[in-house]
Amino acid sequence: MPVLFDRLMKLKEMFNSKFGSIPKFYVRAPGRVNIIGEHIDYCGYSVLPMAVEQDMLIAVEPVETQTLQLANTNPLYPDFSINANNIQIDKTKPLWHNYFLCGFKGIQEHFGLSNLTGMNCLVDGNIPPSSGLSSSSALVCCAGLVTVTVLGMNLSKVELAEICAKSERYIGTEGGGMDQSISFLAEEGTAKLIEFSPLRATDVKLPSGAVFVIANSCVEMNKAATSHFNIRVMECRLAAKLLAKYKGLQWDKILRLEEVQAKLGVSLEEMLGIVEDALHPEPYSPEEVCRCLGISLQELRTQVLSPNTQDVLIFKLYQRAKHVYSEAARVLQFKKICEEAPDNTVQLLGDLMNQSHVSCRDMYECSCPELDQLVDICRKFGAQGSRLTGAGWGGCTVSIVPADKLSSFLANVHEAYYQRSDRNLTFEKQSLFATKPGGGALVFLEA
Repeated sequence: MPVLFDRLMKLKEMFNSKFGSIPKFYVRAPGRVNIIGEHIDYCGYSVLPMAVEQDMLIAVEPVETQTLQLANTNPLYPDFSINANNIQIDKTKPLWHNYFLCGFKGIQEHFGLSNLTGMNCLVDGNIPPSSGLSSSSALVCCAGLVTVTVLGMNLSKVELAEICAKSERYIGTEGGGMDQSISFLAEEGTAKLIEFSPLRATDVKLPSGAVFVIANSCVEMNKAATSHFNIRVMECRLAAKLLAKYKGLQWDKILRLEEVQAKLGVSLEEMLGIVEDALHPEPYSPEEVCRCLGISLQELRTQVLSPNTQDVLIFKLYQRAKHVYSEAARVLQFKKICEEAPDNTVQLLGDLMNQSHVSCRDMYECSCPELDQLVDICRKFGAQGSRLTGAGWGGCTVSIVPADKLSSFLANVHEAYYQRSDRNLTFEKQSLFATKPGGGALVFLEA
């Protein structure tokens, strides 16, 4: 942890020059890489992430006033202050401080608190922003843990994860809870199978003969700044309702694709068959969705769709449902292979990651040309499997690479993707790196 110690010392120094005092404590929350299980957490399905070593750090000092003062070590992110008892979050602008406010407000509302004391906070992050490694959720989690610590409240890691998952929606992103769960529940040396309702995490031991490598496409994508992400959430919700109606279930109560499977009591493979029977590959118009469900356009807009998806003209329900059910099955296969550890484990896991990328690209349409190019390059230079990770539309890939090929893999990918273009080499170290499963969120008290 020498690097972390150095960062804490530097943070303390900067805090002192900014606020003229010494922090009382520090909080750390890691980013994550999702090895497999993309865009299925908000559908109710298990995912398989691990925490990365990159993180968010916040130095904190409670103050007597009611002012929340936020500063960032990165000069690109301007200072911000607000009354701690009048938190307003502007959904139209995903500014950095709004993610802190999400975590703060989530704890405030959970405990029904008013008359809160203020604090001075200095934020330092080394997770590349908009890279699909969950820098924004790490900041929400960090802020939630900061707030609980200042208040002297006690919450379990599971409770904290659930509150932070809910509170990130203040910024308008309809996420599923994977990012916040792994940020709190991660343990060094192991990936986790994260299951929902109820939230729980199970260790998944990754093969010792392989390394996971993250490569940044250098295409930035901010989930809260576009509607791509929320449109997919709504398409999955509509697909769940149409499948439920087709099978005679009470469709108006159903929100997630997993609920349809659970109520029918069938396997994921059988659900894929039901999708074939019930949905057509051609896009659905809002009018056709209304006809299928027997509701008016007004009811669809006000009772089913989210505010920023009410004007969407086409919904690809078949494709989204196919991706979700097949990806959910891949997660379970991945865990099973890790447990059974056959001789060709790395190859089998790589195959699943490759299938996942194809499904994300073709069925979920959340890739982009640069991600596809990077995946191809990674496979060409020795990755057994490579796929986009995070929401997509930019951000990072994750590859499984045999340990003995790591150094040649890094050199070749660096040359083929980063040097042969004008991509920003100042981020070179943040752009391509091997990672091990890191630990979860922590509080450090000032000695």
